[in-house]
Amino acid sequence: MGIKLIKIAVVYFLIGISFGLYMSLTHVFKLATVHVHINLLGWMSLSIAGIFYILFPKLAETSAAKVHFWLHNIGLPVMMISIALAILDVSPIFFLIATIGGVVTVIGIFCFGYNVLKNLSS
Repeated sequence: MGIKLIKIAVVYFLIGISFGLYMSLTHVFKLATVHVHINLLGWMSLSIAGIFYILFPKLAETSAAKVHFWLHNIGLPVMMISIALAILDVSPIFFLIATIGGVVTVIGIFCFGYNVLKNLSS
């Protein structure tokens, strides 16, 4: 699971950096929120979680790890796409969808936190 998370994180890194380059080239920074969230919740958070799961393989075997993996990887793209569509004024409904995606992502991250606090021992 750790390797999968790191590979997914690298994809988010490439997307996030591309957003940054696009904004720099066009001087249009409307999607800065999406850029920041992709880099923080996609690249950084998933990389760190992946490293945890590699360093401490027993953490990756728990049901909390599996729930974290799926909720983080379902909620985050829903949230990012919806925030972008909301900011671009496609429809106000995307603010609600972004919030739902955010809640799903946060629940997944809390599963990761629970897993580490409960199951990580020296």
